[in-house]
Amino acid sequence: MNGVTWTLVLAAATVGSLHTTAPDHWMPFAALARARGWSPARTARTTILCGLGHVTVSAALGIAAAFAGLSVIHLLGGKFQSIGNALLIAFGTVYMIWGIRRSLRRDPLAPTHAHDHRHVPGRNDHDHGLTEWSLFLLFSADPCVAVVPMVMAAAGVGWRTTGAVVASYELATIGTMVILVTAAHAGVRALRMPWIDRHSHAVAGAVIITLGIAMAVLGI
Repeated sequence: MNGVTWTLVLAAATVGSLHTTAPDHWMPFAALARARGWSPARTARTTILCGLGHVTVSAALGIAAAFAGLSVIHLLGGKFQSIGNALLIAFGTVYMIWGIRRSLRRDPLAPTHAHDHRHVPGRNDHDHGLTEWSLFLLFSADPCVAVVPMVMAAAGVGWRTTGAVVASYELATIGTMVILVTAAHAGVRALRMPWIDRHSHAVAGAVIITLGIAMAVLGI
């Protein structure tokens, strides 16, 4: 690879790592993993799945920008950002309401502590799968527009450079997400507070709502 390619690859990796440090890229996973009693492996797998959706849409926007023009993509990117924050708040609201109702019912399926992995065929699998795919759709609808100019520049050099830039961005983004989520998950799993354990789903929803509002206010 020549100097231009290396510069674009390193820039894509830097953007991928830095933009992932925003709390909305890792905090929802840690909160939901704590509430649902996910294992570290399942938490990492869910993070990777959602990360793939996020970076693939971002890369697709960059490739589309090479044909449609940067101004059009920036306009769409701004709309995606607003939609992404709104979806995050909506998801947190629905999940919090569901969590409150579950707590009030004293649902026997609700975990009594962070390491409760009781398996109930059918309902548990459906609930967990629904949460994971909801997160996947949520993150796919919130791409990172910052990588678009780099993908456009790489397309001008050649498709091999474009592929290298996209791969660098995806690996950096997903890798950073997994590291941050794993660390946060380990921290919240260590909490031993009966009130949080009892209302863990409602608390997770409230955390996600707060996060979505903060991201919208800050314009992140």
